[in-house]
Amino acid sequence: MPDEQNLQFIMGLIINGGNAKSDAMEAVHAAKNGDFKLANQKLKEADDSLLEAHRSQKEMLTQEGNGNHFVVSLLTIHSQDHLMNASLFRDLAVEMVVVYKKLLQASID
Repeated sequence: MPDEQNLQFIMGLIINGGNAKSDAMEAVHAAKNGDFKLANQKLKEADDSLLEAHRSQKEMLTQEGNGNHFVVSLLTIHSQDHLMNASLFRDLAVEMVVVYKKLLQASID
């Protein structure tokens, strides 16, 4: 089991990754409803959460680089999976918002 400090880094990845994915999903739903102001706000919030997650990851990597080897557990792998999926979904959400914007504009024209 990871020590207390490493557990905080892991939970930072899980919590912020989860928040980022949720915000990105809310951005897609907002765009689907034509609320692009809210969609952009939610994408910004997703970016902020991803930044926090990456800070946790950077701390983990810094500790490892300084010779404080990190115990890799299933929880560690799970946290990295959360971050990867959140980053991927955020990128997809940006594209989906653009598509919804074009579809709405095409229906107006």
